[in-house]
Amino acid sequence: MTQAKMKLKKGDQVVVITGKDKGKTGEITKVLPAESRVVVAGVNMVTKHTKPTQFSAGGLNKVEAPIHVSNVALADPKTGKATKVGMKKLTDGKKVRVAKKSGETIA
Repeated sequence: MTQAKMKLKKGDQVVVITGKDKGKTGEITKVLPAESRVVVAGVNMVTKHTKPTQFSAGGLNKVEAPIHVSNVALADPKTGKATKVGMKKLTDGKKVRVAKKSGETIA
C-alpha cells in the first residue's frame, strides 16, 4: 500500500467527522504517516489492561487509540467547523496550508 501525503500535522485542531466520536474536537498529539492514522487527544478512548510492575500498579488505563486520517477534518481557524486543507504559494515563494472554507492560513 502506498503512503498518502498527510495534510494534517501534530498540534492541529481537528473535528471527528465519522464514527463513534463524531462531532468531538481535539488536538493531534501524534501522526503515524505509514498507517495513515493520527492520535487525537480525548478521542477514540480505549481501555488498556496493564500488569503490575515494580514501578507502577497494574489495572485498567484509558488511552487514546489511533484514528484513520479520513475520519478527521481540520477545524477551521475562524469558525471551528470541519474544512478541507489546501496549499497556497505566497509572494515570497513560501508554501503554506490554507483552510478551504475561510481562506485563512494555518499556523
